[in-house]
Amino acid sequence: MPRQSLTGSTVAGMTMVTLGSMTANIAAYLLALPALRWLGPVGYGEFAALLAAQLVLAVPALALQTVVARDIVHGNSADALRALGYRCAAIVAVLACLLVPVLSWVLHTSLAATAAALVAAPMLVLLATEQGLLQGASRFAELSVVLAAAGIGKVAPAVVVLAVGGGPGPALLAAAVGTGVVAVAARLVTSRRDTTSQGPDATIGVATVLRASQVQLALIALSSLDLVIARAVLDSHDAGVYAAGAVATKAAFWLPQAIGVVLYPRMANPEQSASAVRSALGVLTGLGVVLVAGAAVCAPLAPALFGDDYSSIQGILWMFAWNGAALAVLQGALLSAIAGERTRLAAVAWVGLAIEATLMFTVADSVRQFVTVAMAVATVTAVVAAASAVRAARAASVPR
Repeated sequence: MPRQSLTGSTVAGMTMVTLGSMTANIAAYLLALPALRWLGPVGYGEFAALLAAQLVLAVPALALQTVVARDIVHGNSADALRALGYRCAAIVAVLACLLVPVLSWVLHTSLAATAAALVAAPMLVLLATEQGLLQGASRFAELSVVLAAAGIGKVAPAVVVLAVGGGPGPALLAAAVGTGVVAVAARLVTSRRDTTSQGPDATIGVATVLRASQVQLALIALSSLDLVIARAVLDSHDAGVYAAGAVATKAAFWLPQAIGVVLYPRMANPEQSASAVRSALGVLTGLGVVLVAGAAVCAPLAPALFGDDYSSIQGILWMFAWNGAALAVLQGALLSAIAGERTRLAAVAWVGLAIEATLMFTVADSVRQFVTVAMAVATVTAVVAAASAVRAARAASVPR
């Protein structure tokens, strides 16, 4: 693989993926805005909690994309990797069926709404397989299109349902249908020029995805558990207000997604891993500073955008953004761990998750206290994980 730099093809790829992921993120924001207004704090609290549960169940999809991309870089067969995706989708579908009644009880949501949220999980796994094939082959232009289509395909049907008076359940079901359509379309896009199918046709075990999944699960749990705990600990109104502030967290977390996506193939290459990890973490940190400052400046617009019911988050919106920016740095560190098959680094995130959950259940009892705990834990966890990732990548690049 030719050596890349942040001033050449890497920047071009990052730009293309940024366009695609930003389109998806803007679409998600455009879903949050009408949902905030049309559902109100109580309804939006339910909607956001179900989305968080969906994201946790879709962790194998995130892990699968990284495994597929890494194995494409290492020369494995696209056909074998696609078969792995089908097996993972079947497992996730079974898990979704088993978890519906459990999550319905934990989140105080109806069985129908919970099922509507979780039905999208296996579809996201299939979509992630195709995205991983494109990412590993550095087909960033096509990946950009798929990312944008995934965001629009999920959001547009849900907004239509909300506009005609549908609640959280019907909106989430419409989003699931849209995701399924995009997954089928992505398969067609990937197969048009499937130049990665010439590698060995060995069977790749689900255990590989499970190891990567526990890394991604720690990250996603850190980025979503606060919403679930807020719904359990705070009253319905405050939980909805916290969910509104978490929109800024999600924006700061997902906006830099392109950085990790584009640099990931380099992280998977031992010769380029150390420099790729340093570049990714440096850019993520710098962009995080910009996003936190932007949230502080734009905070006075929060009541106008979200509605007067959410005016109390105006003074702490920057804290939500800080939480998301720290989680983005943590994501960069954990991606490098998956790329180098050093998944033990996830232990740092699991410890952070345990501390966060403990503090939220025992100490925090207001929106401000919840976001303070989330921000502090994410920051410390990100610093420790980033330092460990840089050391590990440097050690792996030293000739033995």
